[in-house]
Amino acid sequence: MKKPLKWFGIVLGVFAGLLVLAFAVLYGMGQARLSKKYDVPVKMIEIPSDPEALAEGKRIFQYRGCEACHGEDLQGLVYLDNPAIGQVVTPNLTSGKGGIGGQRADEDLIRAIRHGIRYDGTPLLFMPSTEFYYLSDADLGKVLAYLRSKPPIDNQPPPSQLSITGFIVMNVARSITFVPAELIPHDQAPPPAPAPGVTAEYGAYLSLSCKVCHGPTYSGGKIPGFPAEWPSAPNLTSGAGSRLPGWGEDGFIEIMRSGEHHGRKINPNYMPWTSYRHMSDDELKAVYMFLMSLPPKDFGNR
Repeated sequence: MKKPLKWFGIVLGVFAGLLVLAFAVLYGMGQARLSKKYDVPVKMIEIPSDPEALAEGKRIFQYRGCEACHGEDLQGLVYLDNPAIGQVVTPNLTSGKGGIGGQRADEDLIRAIRHGIRYDGTPLLFMPSTEFYYLSDADLGKVLAYLRSKPPIDNQPPPSQLSITGFIVMNVARSITFVPAELIPHDQAPPPAPAPGVTAEYGAYLSLSCKVCHGPTYSGGKIPGFPAEWPSAPNLTSGAGSRLPGWGEDGFIEIMRSGEHHGRKINPNYMPWTSYRHMSDDELKAVYMFLMSLPPKDFGNR
């Protein structure tokens, strides 16, 4: 009996050693990705100051989901706190104590928003710059004008921290965008944004954030890397398992405004309709037109 037990102990020890080595390698790979320096020249844009531009900048900030992440007063929030990933914290964007608004030049903010890169050249975690890269100069200028107009708020959020398992997921589950800067063609100018209007092209411009949960094909399914208790994202195409065609344009607008349609309620903790309700009717019509123009996909065919 002693010899088999001895061999079992040796095998177990080797396995544990390999596991620790694998963890160390994945952790090191993650740290290398987060400490990489990007040299990205920034194209400066016009930042307006008129009241209409500030009001529109606030609305864009809201429907693009920025307020949901950074807070109504831009004070910064704990965006994600999950042991499997870690703690992701958004910064205070004002010029108050603990805020970056008074420390960063317009160039720094543009680099962070469009390229997902800090002032020191390192990449930001989870910053949805793969969406904001496509913002028109006019829209981005209005957002920056709104940011600069906000009063200072004193709040010093802690830095984001990935857990050990977060580093593992970061390097294994490549379908999750931990470091958006890796996916952006920094040396290319963004394509021109479509003209505002009730068109599928403009709807596509407004719908880029939907890919985060609903997938590149918008067909929904389980969201990779999200907490297990989160529900699957629904199918936004006209394919099998989609409710969208049955809702129609009016039903879609209603549910984006109120989170409810024909007795069906949407939890804003999972689907941020509280952000999208700030879109105009024409913008929501454009989004619906775009979604209905997509190739039909079966549910979960991400």
